[in-house]
Amino acid sequence: MKNNLTTEQSSDYNDLEKMSTNELLTHINTEDKTVPYVIEKVIPDLEKLIDEIYQKMKKGGRLFYIGAGTSGRLGVLDASECPPTYGVPDNWVIGLIAGGDIALRKAVENAEDDTTLAWKNLQQYNINDKDVLIGLAASGTTPYVIGGVKKAKENNIVTGCITCNKNSPLSKEVDYPIELIVGPEFVTGSTRMKAGTAQKLALNMISTTVMIKLGRVKGNKMVDMQLSNKKLVSRGIRMVMDELDINEQKANELLQKYKNVRKILEVYKNNGTE
Repeated sequence: MKNNLTTEQSSDYNDLEKMSTNELLTHINTEDKTVPYVIEKVIPDLEKLIDEIYQKMKKGGRLFYIGAGTSGRLGVLDASECPPTYGVPDNWVIGLIAGGDIALRKAVENAEDDTTLAWKNLQQYNINDKDVLIGLAASGTTPYVIGGVKKAKENNIVTGCITCNKNSPLSKEVDYPIELIVGPEFVTGSTRMKAGTAQKLALNMISTTVMIKLGRVKGNKMVDMQLSNKKLVSRGIRMVMDELDINEQKANELLQKYKNVRKILEVYKNNGTE
């Protein structure tokens, strides 16, 4: 059976099992190098989607990701990293995967083939027209994702997608399609490779840019990050030292008192001193 999906086309490499470790690594790396150039081509499309997300979130809206398999896991990962990195509430960016959280570790049979499940999942969060929904599917054909974005559009919710096939069924259903055409995978059909890398880069760009535009970064520092471990506390101390030109002991004392880098900087800005 012929498959026209780029993500399912046969690898440009053959007899992989006969290659040496160095050959395998070199060829994988050669393919991976092409991914940033694919991202570069869609920056104008990303810009349009990101500006729409920013406008919605500035007014209190939220960002949702839905996906299955690798795509779903990447969405959940991106969403889960926003609160500790930018100090935002857990419900600002929400990632949902077909089959629920158990699917993060183990495949859930047939969950991605259910066209009604995504909307049921989204309704648990009272998704509405203030929000934005991005469907993630390397193939652009995942029923779970297509069903979710179609229902969202029926309810006047802004939709986008990130896929790795041109003119996919998913792209045709959304307001802001992002198509990352990375070509055949090194291992035929293994979209956790180049396609997954491309999706991860795009998600990084979306959430990072939106958070910066929402004021969650000062200069180039994550001043709202949660100080949840020793490494992050040390990073916070360095930020305070650099911004206020004070020694480590004083910076540590301030961080222990205020528990937040932004709060310290605001106190000094308003008072000129603590």
